[in-house]
Amino acid sequence: MTRWTRKDLLGLEDLTREELELLLEQAEAFKEVSLRPIKKVPALRGRTVALCFLEPSTRTRASFELAAKRLSADILSFQGSSSSIAKGESVLDTARNIEAMRVDVLVLRHSTSGAAAQVARGVRCSVVNAGDGSHEHPTQGLVDLYTIREKKGRIEGLNVLIVGDILHSRVARSDFWGLTKLGAKVTLCGPPTLVPPAMELLGARISYRLEEVLPQADVVITLRLQLERQQEKYIPSFREYARAYGLDRAKLEKAKPDLIVMHPGPVNRGVELSPEVADGPQSVILDQVTNGIAVRMAALYLVAGAHPRHASEVPEPNPEVAG
Repeated sequence: MTRWTRKDLLGLEDLTREELELLLEQAEAFKEVSLRPIKKVPALRGRTVALCFLEPSTRTRASFELAAKRLSADILSFQGSSSSIAKGESVLDTARNIEAMRVDVLVLRHSTSGAAAQVARGVRCSVVNAGDGSHEHPTQGLVDLYTIREKKGRIEGLNVLIVGDILHSRVARSDFWGLTKLGAKVTLCGPPTLVPPAMELLGARISYRLEEVLPQADVVITLRLQLERQQEKYIPSFREYARAYGLDRAKLEKAKPDLIVMHPGPVNRGVELSPEVADGPQSVILDQVTNGIAVRMAALYLVAGAHPRHASEVPEPNPEVAG
């Protein structure tokens, strides 16, 4: 059986297939907790989780907070605008000061790629990357893997289409690494200005015409246009983008009937997805949000290295996971 031995969770690129499967199996065990009348287990009782979000966040921040609470951890929460970072302190100095308060896990979101890795090298506590620049968003990648496996029963052999702003998307990178390691075939689609050609060298198929690749897809993950990360104009207009790459009912008529539609959020309705698709029967967007709590419970539990006093106190990973 695979054991989790890493201090940190910084990205999916460096994880093995066995480690990915361990995370997903642990999330499966924890999902049942959210269905209980009392949604708590004592797995991280006495541990402290610090939430350091230096970029705006709704779903990720809330799900990490709920995950920590459902594991019975103590929570320290702060944002950049209300921390010493706003006064000029470096993120590493901030992290070291937080660690000095005997924090066990630091969850960090930062606008700079590599910030989580830099902090992880400088502190002894565990670090979970909640999104760093355009690099990776590992827990969202795990949420997407978990949701695909839940809805499709497998990941191996599926055709997964990722559509949109690949260039600036940390979710796309985490999804790509996780999906390919678990045996899916990944196609990236979007305007030529927003799809890095180098991804083809890593094993992705690249297309600039949605109508050519959508009919073969089992799963489509649509991405938000990240205008806050764009330093120049990459698309002519929202209208043109929606016409070519937005999913609407007419485009879905040419797709497989059992296609599932995903989006990491927030959704720009009428741009990436039409309202009837976002709220339609093929959309699993709200399932992704629900699954985010179980996945982040698994991530916090494993990096904290917690061991319950009694085996019955907390669900354990499935012993059938290959190791």
